Amino acid sequence: MTTSTEERIARLEAIDEIMRLKHVYWHHNDVGLLGDKIAPLFTEDGVWSNEELGHYEGRAAIRDFFNGASEVLPFCAHVGMNPIIDIDGDTAVGKWRAFLTGTFVEDGTPVARLILIDYLDDFVRVNGTWFIKKLDILFNINVPFGQSWAGTEKIREGA
Repeated sequence: MTTSTEERIARLEAIDEIMRLKHVYWHHNDVGLLGDKIAPLFTEDGVWSNEELGHYEGRAAIRDFFNGASEVLPFCAHVGMNPIIDIDGDTAVGKWRAFLTGTFVEDGTPVARLILIDYLDDFVRVNGTWFIKKLDILFNINVPFGQSWAGTEKIREGA
C-alpha cells in the first residue's frame, strides 16, 4: 500500500508536534517544576507515574505534585534523547531516554544525583492539539553523583 505525500507530511508534522510537546514538558520541569504549566500538557484524565515518586491521575493531581516537588528537587536538568514515536491516527506512543542531573533534598541535605530515565508515553490528539495521555517513567539508574550505578540498573520489561 502506498502512502500519499499528504499522509507522510501529516505523520512527520505529528511527530514534530509530539517532540515539541515533550521538550516543553522537560523545559517546565527544568525551570522550576512549574505545575501550572505542566498540567495543561496532559489530557484532563492524564496520568503521570513513577514507582519512586508516585502515581498521579488528572490535571489537578499532576499540577499539585509538580508545584510541591521543588521542595525535594530544587534543581533538575533533563537531556532528552533517542525518541521513537509511533503515530496511529490521533494517538501515538513515544519512547524516550533522558539523563537528569538534579539536586534532591534528602534528610535536609542537598544531594547531587545522576538519573537515567526510560519514558513510555501515550499521546492523544484532541481538536488538532497533541496532549500527554500517560507518562510512565522508569529510573534505569538513580545514584548520587560520583557513585557507581553498577548492580543497581533497572530495565523496562517488554518495551
